[in-house]
Amino acid sequence: MVNVDFSLFVQIANFVLLIFILNVVLYRPIRSILMERKRKILELEDSIKQLGHDRAQKEQTFQTKIAEARIKGVQKKEGLKKAGQEEEKKLINEINRRAQADLEAVRSQVAEETKIARRELESRTKIFSAAIAEKILGRAVS
Repeated sequence: MVNVDFSLFVQIANFVLLIFILNVVLYRPIRSILMERKRKILELEDSIKQLGHDRAQKEQTFQTKIAEARIKGVQKKEGLKKAGQEEEKKLINEINRRAQADLEAVRSQVAEETKIARRELESRTKIFSAAIAEKILGRAVS
């Protein structure tokens, strides 16, 4: 059997004192370090979630702005294309107008030259007819 004497009480007191000292010196600092570590991990996880959310919002904003820029670019391109087509039509119309004016000038010049040639030929018809008659008849016609 176990003898209960003074040394048992000393051992119990020694054990309680050792538990108290270990708690103060070892367990509390370790627990506080573990709690601080857990707190930091939770803060970092929250920070990661917030950064992920911010990144998603920025990505959405970026995609929206890219889409708007594309739409504006297409609209500007279409506007420039339309302006170019209108300018092309103006140039073609101007060229056609000039060509018509030149054609009319050439036609009037040809008509004028034709009139002059006709008058000249009409004035010489007597001379030509006399020359033809001389050749056909073989003698001079008066």
